Amino acid sequence: MLELALPNMHALAVMIIIVVALVMFTRENLPMETTSLVVLVVLTIGFTLFPYQSDGQVLAPSDFFMGFANRALIAVSALMIVGQGLISTGALEPVGRLLARLWRRSPALSLLMTIIFTAVLSAFINNTPIVVLMLPILIGVAVKTGVAPSGSLIPMGFASIIGGMATTIGSSTNLLVVNVAADMGMTRFSMFDFSVPVVIAGSVALLYLWLIAPRMLPKRLPPMNRGVSRVYTAQISLNDNSPVVGHTLAEAIARTGEKIKVEAIQRGKGVFINPLPDVRLRAADRITTSNTQQNLREYARLLGGTLYTADHAVDASHPLSTEGTQIAEVAITPASRLNGVRIGKAGLYSRFGLRLLAFNRFEGMEERESPGLDETRLRTGDVLLVQSTLENLVGLKQIPDFLILDGSIDLPRARKAPIALAVITGVVALAAAKIMPIEISAVLGCLVLILTGCLNWKDAMNALSTQVILIIVSSLALGLALLKTGGADYLANLFVYITFGAPPSVVLMSLMMMMGILTNVVSNNAAAVIGTPIAIGIAQRLGLPLEPFVLAVLFGSNLSFATPMAYQTNVLIMNAGGYKFGDFVRVGIPLTIILWLVLSGVLIWAYGL
Repeated sequence: MLELALPNMHALAVMIIIVVALVMFTRENLPMETTSLVVLVVLTIGFTLFPYQSDGQVLAPSDFFMGFANRALIAVSALMIVGQGLISTGALEPVGRLLARLWRRSPALSLLMTIIFTAVLSAFINNTPIVVLMLPILIGVAVKTGVAPSGSLIPMGFASIIGGMATTIGSSTNLLVVNVAADMGMTRFSMFDFSVPVVIAGSVALLYLWLIAPRMLPKRLPPMNRGVSRVYTAQISLNDNSPVVGHTLAEAIARTGEKIKVEAIQRGKGVFINPLPDVRLRAADRITTSNTQQNLREYARLLGGTLYTADHAVDASHPLSTEGTQIAEVAITPASRLNGVRIGKAGLYSRFGLRLLAFNRFEGMEERESPGLDETRLRTGDVLLVQSTLENLVGLKQIPDFLILDGSIDLPRARKAPIALAVITGVVALAAAKIMPIEISAVLGCLVLILTGCLNWKDAMNALSTQVILIIVSSLALGLALLKTGGADYLANLFVYITFGAPPSVVLMSLMMMMGILTNVVSNNAAAVIGTPIAIGIAQRLGLPLEPFVLAVLFGSNLSFATPMAYQTNVLIMNAGGYKFGDFVRVGIPLTIILWLVLSGVLIWAYGL
C-alpha cells in the first residue's frame, strides 16, 4: 500500500481556497466575476504576507496575474470577437433560413440536420453565437407550425457542447487544458488530435438527441404570456379644477401612489419643461407618461385631467394606439453589459428603446409584470417581454446584449457576410495547417474584420465577456498555486492512493467521471485548469502516457449537461424553451453516461490501458 504524506501549509491553504472558490462559483446571488476577483486578491495578498519558497525559487504574488497574458485567454478573447463578426454581418442567417424551410417539410429530418449543423459549427466557433443564431429560428418555426419548441432546443444546445469538444478551439475549456498541459511539458495537441474519439462518441450521442431526447421532454411553451397588456404613451391635460394645479410635480406623483413616471411636461405650444420634482403645475399643462390603458385612465382621474393622444382627447373615435410597435421576447445573453445591473438602472428605454412589460426567470419564479422590478438585478437567461418598434428590434440583433426570441425578426442580409465567413475559415485553416498558432490567427482575423468594416470597435469590445476573462485568469492562478506549492502532487497521490490496485482503465474512467460531476456544479474552466495538473501527476505516478489522462480531464470538463447552470448557453435555452430544472436532469444524465462510457472506451482502446 502506498504511503500518503501530508501537504505543506501553503498547499493546504491553496486547496482550502479552491474549495471555497468552487462553492462560491455555485452561488446564484454572487456574480462569478466577483468570485474570480476575490480569488485573485486572496492569492496575491496571502502569498505576499506568507511567501512561499521551494528549491530556492520564490512564488511571486505577481505571477498570479500572468493569466492575463496567457495564450489561451488571448485565443478565447479573439475568437469571441470573430464570432461576433459572424452575428453582426448575418453570415449564418442563410443557413438558418434553409433549416427553417426544411423544418416545415420534415420536422424529424430537420431536427437531425439542425443537430449536425450545430455540432459541426461548434467545433470551430464558440458555442454562444451558434445558440444565439439557432434559438430564434427554432422558436419562430415552432410558433408558425403550432408545435412546442421544447422538443428541439435542448437537443440543439447539447449538440453545440458536444461539437465544441472536437477541436482545440471548440471551447475555452479545450484551449485551457491544451495550454496548461503544454506549459507542464506535454507535447501540444494539434487542432484535430482528439477529434476521432469525439466523432465516435458524438455520433452515438447525436442519435440519442435526435431519436430519444425529444420523447423524454414534455411539451412546454415559452414562459411569457402574450396576453400581457401593451404600454401606451399619452398625455394627461390638467383641467382647471384639477386638485394638483398649483402643487409641485412631486406632490402630483405622490397622489398616484408614486406609480406614475413623468417623461415630459408640455406648457403651451412647443414649450417643454424638465419634469423636476419642484416644478409647480398649471392648468392646461400636459403630462406625458406611458403605461397600460387601465393605469393611464386611473392616473387621469387621480390628477383631474383629460387623456390625450396626439392632438385629440381619447374617446371612441380617437383610441389609444400602439401603431408601429410590436411585442417581443428578449433574453439577456452571457455577453450582455446588463448582467448584474438593476432593471431600474439598466436604461432599457433610454438606451435601447425597450418598454418592459413582463419579466421571467427560470428559478421557479412566476412571470411578473414590470412594476416593482426596479431593484431586480438582471442575469444571463432572464427573459423580458418588451414593446418596441420593429426597426429598433432589428437593430438589437446586431448588439450582444440581447437575444431576440422571435424568428420573424430577420437581420437584413449584410453585404459583408462573405468577408466574415472567409475570415473565420482563414483563422481555422491557418491554425489547422500549423502556419501560425490559433491565438495569432484569431487576432489577425479580428484585425481584418475591423479593417473591412464587418465590425466596429464598439461591437468588438462588447463581444468580450468580463466574466469569461476573469474566470479564466482566476482559474489559471489557482492552477499555478496548486502546482507550485505541491498541492497538485498531493491530490494526484491521493487519487492514486484511493484507486490503488485498480486497473489503469478504471483510474481513467474515475477521473473523467469526477471531472464530469464537478463541471455540472462549478465553472467548467475552473474544473479543467485545476484537473489538468492532477491528471498529469496521476499518469506520472502510474508510469502511463500523459495524453489519455489529460484528455479525460478535457472531455470530463465538457460534460456540462445535467444542470442548467453547468454551461452558460444552458440557461439561455432553459428560459427560451420554458424548461424546468428536471428537464435537464432527465435528458442530461443519460447523455453524460453515454459520452463517458464511449469516450472512456475509445481512450482505453487507443492507448492500450
